[in-house]
Amino acid sequence: MLNAIESINRVVNNFIWGVPAMICILGVGLILSFRTGFIQIRKFPFAMKATIGRMFKKKTASDGSITPFQAVCTALAATVGTGNIAGVAGAIAIGGPGAVFWMWISALLGMCTKFAEVTLAVHFREKNEDGDFVGGPMYYIKNGLGKNWHFLACLFSLFGVLTVFGTGNATQVNTITTAVNSALMNYHIIDESSAKTVSLVIGIIIAVAVALVLLGGIKRIGNVCEKLVPFMAVFYVLLAIGVIVLNIQKVPSVFYSIFYGAFHPRAVTGGIVGTLFTSMKKGVSRGIFSNEAGLGTGSIAHACADTRKPVKQGLFGIFEVFADTIIICTLTALVILCSGTAIQYGSAAGAELTISGFTATYGSWVSIFTAIALCSFAFSTILGWGLYGARCAEFLFSSKVIKPFMFLYSLVAIVGATMDLGLLWDIADTFNGLMAIPNLIALFLLSGTAARLAREYFANPD
Repeated sequence: MLNAIESINRVVNNFIWGVPAMICILGVGLILSFRTGFIQIRKFPFAMKATIGRMFKKKTASDGSITPFQAVCTALAATVGTGNIAGVAGAIAIGGPGAVFWMWISALLGMCTKFAEVTLAVHFREKNEDGDFVGGPMYYIKNGLGKNWHFLACLFSLFGVLTVFGTGNATQVNTITTAVNSALMNYHIIDESSAKTVSLVIGIIIAVAVALVLLGGIKRIGNVCEKLVPFMAVFYVLLAIGVIVLNIQKVPSVFYSIFYGAFHPRAVTGGIVGTLFTSMKKGVSRGIFSNEAGLGTGSIAHACADTRKPVKQGLFGIFEVFADTIIICTLTALVILCSGTAIQYGSAAGAELTISGFTATYGSWVSIFTAIALCSFAFSTILGWGLYGARCAEFLFSSKVIKPFMFLYSLVAIVGATMDLGLLWDIADTFNGLMAIPNLIALFLLSGTAARLAREYFANPD
């Protein structure tokens, strides 16, 4: 059965993430960049000042919303996750070091894509039956493109509901169990024979914890994320910088392998990764999996923000992609490539490769700290995607399905704790691609609106 699923998924995945997909993702990013005058570069200092400055301002949100800081933390909770750790490792293993370069390219264009997503989400959002702000691709399709395009909004929501179970939950739990089991085995607390039992127990614990947070509503999600995200990001960054400093002599050669390998992957990987397109495909797809630019999901959290200025909130989209991919994904790549840990090019890899990068530098004792970091990343991602899935389900049906959906979503953690990693990542890649299609169409059609809103704001910024 699993072999049949894997075969079908491989065919669909190769079609979705083929040449047309690369053209669409990078093409829409280019179109938005041109129409906004490359706002992600031209206004980058302003964006950093406007976003980082607002993060440290204490503010109480009105009913039915969360603060801008809580919104960005909720969005970052979903983006800064296993895509930064297991996803980067997988991209390097299959696409070679050059895949990191293509992550950077997708991020450069993705900054503008996510800026447009967030801006449009806040501009076209609504209030639901409970008085909460709701928005995202399904709402800017519905309210921005009109009823003739309503089917596109429904498609996005349908793919969104299907995506969250794999991308937002199962792969994250799988990464948590890998990290915890690795740490426990390093300390000889458990052996391989008992790993499956431990994974099942972890899955049950996560399911209960996720349910307690998600069933508390948007306010509780925002409160948890604003405390968890800054802690986990700083903790991981410090660990990663330590690896780089201790292997500083290898940094120049690592960057050479990234740039040269982007166009000559065979030369860097000993002929195992043979084509430029393989490197590009893995870099772009895992970059999108990590920063979600083009998926539209992050805008769902931003639509909940207590703000009256769509473009001002949209600047957080630029900040998110920069922090997620340019900083954290790059640090992960440097940990793997600088540490000298063995990379089996051409074979699937995940969190264990990143963990081995840390342990090769610090020793086995650090596995407990990497486990904490990975668990924090993955748990926060589960929370963020739980919100996204609930909003998609609400759009398709009504607000009455939110609690049953979140309960079902929580239970998926138990399944994800015992599934095969390679198949999980492949399925997640496929669903991500399906979800991106209606969103990219909408962004293309609404690119003029996003550009107009940006011009109006910057004509008189506050």
